Amino acid sequence: MYQLEDKTYFIYFIAVALLLLGFAVVQIWKNKKQKEFADLDLLDKLSPEKSKFKPILKIIMVALSLSFLIISLVNPKMGTKLETVKSEGVDIVFAIDVSKSMLAEDIAPNRLEKAKQIVTKIINNLGSDRVGIIIYAGSAYPLLPITTDQAAAKMFLQNASPDMVSSQGTAINQALELAATYFDDEEQTNKYLILLSDGEDHNNTDPTIAKEIAQQGIKLFTVGIGTKKGAPIPIKIRGQIAAYKKDRKGEMVITKLHDEILKKIAEEGNGKYLLGNNTQKVVNYITEILKNADKKEFETKSFSDFKSQFQWFIGFGILFLLFDTLMFNRKTKWIEKLNLFNEKKEK
Repeated sequence: MYQLEDKTYFIYFIAVALLLLGFAVVQIWKNKKQKEFADLDLLDKLSPEKSKFKPILKIIMVALSLSFLIISLVNPKMGTKLETVKSEGVDIVFAIDVSKSMLAEDIAPNRLEKAKQIVTKIINNLGSDRVGIIIYAGSAYPLLPITTDQAAAKMFLQNASPDMVSSQGTAINQALELAATYFDDEEQTNKYLILLSDGEDHNNTDPTIAKEIAQQGIKLFTVGIGTKKGAPIPIKIRGQIAAYKKDRKGEMVITKLHDEILKKIAEEGNGKYLLGNNTQKVVNYITEILKNADKKEFETKSFSDFKSQFQWFIGFGILFLLFDTLMFNRKTKWIEKLNLFNEKKEK
């Protein structure tokens, strides 16, 4: 386990990139001017000891040295002491629809991003609760098992996309069945499942599965995202809309919010349906529910002592800088004798 003390120093890598870019521009300019001045073969004869490879190697050494020094400023820390920590909380599983219909932009910026915003804000309001994430489209997949690492949950969440699920559709049935097996602590009395979707289903959802979930003590919320008016499904290339999805007849597909199925699932599961178009309203409601829930005590292992490792990176930075200082632009005789590039020597 490691920590980065101050990530803001990573911005200095821009200077390293500019250094390499400047070197490349200068080399191109020098080659151009040399060609204008004289024949390149003649110039080589006038300066036979000059190495063409050494300047490149030297700038690489400088770039590596600066990179290690920048990392030393960030100050990576390694966990050295693992302790068992007792915490209190509830278990929450988010089941997020990542089907292509969730890319519709009737809700800004789009339905999927709205779902991510809701989940992120709920996680931000949590205490020491444990969270898990399921994604589903034509089938359901575990994205993150139940964990106390809420930072990891948010990181995995941001990467969720339709590309992560091979088959398209909206397999709410599978998502509910997978969620029922997701809670790994039988003693946990407060288990919450929050399902976010536009409700557009192509796999004959069976709401009675929600009743089985309720019998296991899992409290269910469904969150509908989208509008009744609907919107086309954009097909983007490099972030730009290139076209819109069409059906087999060549007509544009309009995807709409189907909240009836989501309401039915919530009803069968003794839960509640929420319209997710107002982010803060949903976040406030669910946060209040979780805040007032009975908390169960559980144990987790975490690193309590971290030691700085910046000195290693300073050492490597100075080492590469020393290599650069001791390296001259002249050819190295013993390397030249190896003739690594099969260069022809004139007699």
